[in-house]
Order: sequence, then structure tokens, then C-alpha cells
Amino acid sequence: MQTTLTPIGRQILAMIISAASSNPKFAQVYWQKYLQPRRAGFHVVIERAKARQEIQTDVDSDLVFDIISGIMLYAMVFTPTSEPVSAYIRRAIGLILK
Repeated sequence: MQTTLTPIGRQILAMIISAASSNPKFAQVYWQKYLQPRRAGFHVVIERAKARQEIQTDVDSDLVFDIISGIMLYAMVFTPTSEPVSAYIRRAIGLILK
């Protein structure tokens, strides 16, 4: 997240979104090589949190990953609040995993 919040990180993200929206093959490769491994890692983190009873056991890790990704994209493009983007995202995650 920290890399993505830099000006160059935002430019790279904009290029990735642009390329993925106009090139299905690029979108597929990006999904397989970048997003799926992160989603799998996130799943492990969520399962550990469930085992420690820190979050509800019925939490869908894939859906939470997708929601968090959407919130991050939204916050980086529109800056919806005066608080730092990282604080906004953490606050949103807290609501999701309540």
C-alpha cells in the first residue's frame, strides 16, 4: 500500500487499470501473476485471524480482499476525506471485519 500511495505508484496503477480495461490478455496475466498470489496470501492472514477468534469465522477472505482493493482504488483516485489515505483504509477495514 505504501508504494502505491506515492505519486509514481499512482501513475503506475493508472497505467495498469488502463491497460487491463482495454486488453483482456493483460488483465488475465495481471490477475494470475499479481492479484491471485496476493489474494492467496491474504486468505492465509484471514484464516489465522479466524483461528485466533479475532474476526468472525464466516468472513469470506476473497470478498474482503476485493472490497479492500476497491476502497484503495477509490481513495487513491478521489481522496474522499482529509485524513491520510492509509488511516481511511484502516478505518474501512475495521468496519468490514467488525
